[in-house]
Amino acid sequence: MSGGRGPGRRTREPGFWRSNSLTLVFGGAFLVVLAAQAVAGRAEFNEQLAVDGLQQVGFGAYLMSSDFAVDVTENWQSEFLQFFLYIFGTVHLVQRGSPESKPLERAGTESDRDQKMGDHARPGSPRWAGTKDWRQGLYSRSLGLTMAVFFFLSWFAQSVAGVAAYNGQRLRQLQAPLDWSAYLASSDFWSRSLQNWQSELLAVCAMAILSVYLRQRGSPESKPVGSAHSATGVEG
Repeated sequence: MSGGRGPGRRTREPGFWRSNSLTLVFGGAFLVVLAAQAVAGRAEFNEQLAVDGLQQVGFGAYLMSSDFAVDVTENWQSEFLQFFLYIFGTVHLVQRGSPESKPLERAGTESDRDQKMGDHARPGSPRWAGTKDWRQGLYSRSLGLTMAVFFFLSWFAQSVAGVAAYNGQRLRQLQAPLDWSAYLASSDFWSRSLQNWQSELLAVCAMAILSVYLRQRGSPESKPVGSAHSATGVEG
């Protein structure tokens, strides 16, 4: 007796949770880790207040504080910077043998035919992909531009929360506060930014080169296990 599907038998479509499991799992993990950061951050903040002889703060007050905001946003901005640079960088930059890279001969923005744009748009293509005006140009770069906007917004939020947190620390030490423009030139602002940027750039560099030689079975971030090291732009 055959266990195969008979002719004409329809395959059941995956449900909502299965179809969106990647986003849902990582979104849920983000909320869990963010909550854990808030708990640990409040404990650390209260320890510092105790050292300074000041009254400790409750959990709600800490969530609304500039100290919590700057710790969160300084990590967000570096993550969005990583994706912003990676999305735009991989248009023209390649790495032989990496699934994170396009094939070497496809470096660049590619043709309208390759990108299914304009006259080459298909019935299921997004509406703006088939236009031939500013909408096509905007939509064709919308992912990178959105990441850039998120980066600059979160970096700005970091600077606003950072100056408030930094001035709170200075006031506890009986030092004069800084205005926002002065804080942008301070070592605190750039130390917070650069320590995250270098880690993100290192991670991208490591992923690009290690994926040439190492494999992860079933992951689209890896080449098929049996692919040659020189195979570029293929995913498992």
